[in-house]
Amino acid sequence: MEEKSKNKFKIVTLGCRTNQYESQAYRDQLLALGYEEVKEGEQAEICIVNTCTVTESADSSSRHAIRQLARENTNSQLLVTGCFAERQPEVVKQLGGVTHVVPNAEKENLLSRIFPEDSVPEFSIKHFESHTRAFVKIQDGCNSFCTYCIIPYVRGRSRSRVPEDILQEVRELIASGFKEIVITGINVGDYDGGVEKGTPPITLASLIRLVDQLPGLERLRVSSIDPDEVDEDLADAILNGKNTCHSMHIVLQSGSNVILKRMNRKYTRQVFLETIDRLRAADPDFSFTTDIIVGFPGETDADFLDTLNVMREVKFAKVHMFPYSDRPRTRSILMPNKVPVDSIKFRKQEVMRLAEKFAYELRENYVGRRLQILTENNTAQITSGHTANFLEVIVPDTQLPSNQLVEVELLSNTPQGLIGRLIEAD
Repeated sequence: MEEKSKNKFKIVTLGCRTNQYESQAYRDQLLALGYEEVKEGEQAEICIVNTCTVTESADSSSRHAIRQLARENTNSQLLVTGCFAERQPEVVKQLGGVTHVVPNAEKENLLSRIFPEDSVPEFSIKHFESHTRAFVKIQDGCNSFCTYCIIPYVRGRSRSRVPEDILQEVRELIASGFKEIVITGINVGDYDGGVEKGTPPITLASLIRLVDQLPGLERLRVSSIDPDEVDEDLADAILNGKNTCHSMHIVLQSGSNVILKRMNRKYTRQVFLETIDRLRAADPDFSFTTDIIVGFPGETDADFLDTLNVMREVKFAKVHMFPYSDRPRTRSILMPNKVPVDSIKFRKQEVMRLAEKFAYELRENYVGRRLQILTENNTAQITSGHTANFLEVIVPDTQLPSNQLVEVELLSNTPQGLIGRLIEAD
């Protein structure tokens, strides 16, 4: 008798690392239910789109993904969730083929829409498909209400997971072979341990120390955080941890104090640079990535120059650049002095150009040194990976398995990354 093929699923994820984490939880749930991820050319019985709405471009990409899945997987259950679905559920419902629109508050129960509730496995991750580093969500939501940002409206107020659940999830990821864990969330600086009111909060620094002690962990990173949230205790936990990586994604958004205030950011340019200086004084190899918005309402040429000057001073390993776009329900949509589209495009290109230039200059300091990388991609006899301080390294003429920690000698620098030579173990 011919064996019946397994039911198939497909998941498309847009946007942040928190969405990537949640989509992995759906993947693990479906695999546990006996489903199988589609291969090229196969039809899926269950499709999930985890959408994003942080920019107009994200909205457009979300709509495109929904339409494409519906077109390629006729008669499937098409579940749409995430921030675009939260903000415009009626628009999503009108897109052909959508069978369920699931609000963010119900994300963890998404699969209960199509399966009996008691048959759906726990919403947590055991491994991270197609990644060598695993993201672990420690909190959701945001209390900041930056004037340009829709996220507090579509994700809700900040709420944290209890440490015990986080630690158990990390243990399972380590047992699955992951060497690097990335602590992530919508605003990790809000983490309070999920304690009841009246109980002292559990700080992010305390959580980092707990995770850092887990046996088998090789690397621990902290995802996006605001500079004013990197207090002395958190800096100490990261600088003096056993496995903590000396690299952080600290959000800038603008180098202009005028624009930061209009954005309702809780720090100044000086606070940002003091945070960078404090960490680099403790370890000159400490590196940074960041987010920058260009074209915020009222941003003058002088304001933009302030941003470029911060980039020049810090020399970020990577910059995530976002051209400003109006988001419904945010305060910035009502602000005067909107920056012309052509100016936004120019500033976007200038940030991207200088980001590559300064990152290249940062990497130049490492030529001739020996560092460890975690291998990620291996194609056509080329292995690539990142150092603990998040410098990209390419190792030609070798094809190592992914998720391996190896030592390399850094021979030269290129616009694509450092070129390294594998140092064979004795």
